[in-house]
Amino acid sequence: MQKANLVTKAGSQPKRTPAGMPGRWELFVRDMKRDKHLYVLLSPYMLLFLLFTVFPVIISIFFSFTNFNMLEFPQWVGWENYSKLLWNDDVFLIGLKNTIIFSVVTGPISYIACFVFAWLINELNPKVRAFMTLIFFAPSISGNVFFIWQIIFSGDSYGIMNGFLMKTGILYEPILWLQDPKYMLAIIMLVQLWLSLGTSFLAFIAGLQTVDRTLYEAGAIDGVQNRWQELWYITLPSMRPQLMFGAVIQITASLAVAEVATALAGFPSVQYGAHTIVTHLMDYGTIRFEMGYASAIATVLFGLMLGSNLLVQKLLKRVGE
Repeated sequence: MQKANLVTKAGSQPKRTPAGMPGRWELFVRDMKRDKHLYVLLSPYMLLFLLFTVFPVIISIFFSFTNFNMLEFPQWVGWENYSKLLWNDDVFLIGLKNTIIFSVVTGPISYIACFVFAWLINELNPKVRAFMTLIFFAPSISGNVFFIWQIIFSGDSYGIMNGFLMKTGILYEPILWLQDPKYMLAIIMLVQLWLSLGTSFLAFIAGLQTVDRTLYEAGAIDGVQNRWQELWYITLPSMRPQLMFGAVIQITASLAVAEVATALAGFPSVQYGAHTIVTHLMDYGTIRFEMGYASAIATVLFGLMLGSNLLVQKLLKRVGE
């Protein structure tokens, strides 16, 4: 009995190396030595990633606590930038509201649309599938093709939408679609949804192509009875990496919208009806050169993206349950 107690006590204590390192750290070092060639091959990418991604984020967070105009040495101001941003900057609050509305509407819709179209197209034969993929993917790679929407929603009677509504008797005078705050945000959402079938769409098609077909046969034996059950219990769990990748892309695109808003509604937009966090960041970062304040805006945006990604990651873990 005494011997058993000694064994139990010895087993309950963490294993340590002669140098005093915990066993887990020892295993990590051992894996590093074993896979040293892999780490050598990864080192160029990791170096560039740290240099151009991690390091700038850290620097931006530091500058967000300073007053920095790129000409004078940064002056530490603590939480002053964040206090001004959240309590005294009404334009930022408008941009924050527009960004949240925009992301809540366009993010889930574009994400679901990307998957649904990819799922439907994946059922076609290879030649038709390749053609349809190109058709759906084309708007996202066509540069400034969204300017066609300026013609559609032009504010004069020659605009396609105004011309159609006036010809049918619904309107008697043209509407300034892209200058009226009541319409501009909805139009920008529509255009962004039209452009959203991009990288996520291709990732979903690639994920659907890699699903093991034998899983469907095994599922049929285990009681899977229809396509919806196949989708939930087999297809979606098999492509979790692609789903997560697509979620990150869609979250980033919905929270970082700026190009479409400035191109269609102008910069700044009328009564800030299409103002977003990124356009506010552009204002202070590239026009006013108040880099400390701009860094605070960027840090808030980074926090929103990070929180959204963590939330989506938790939701995706429940897929197939």
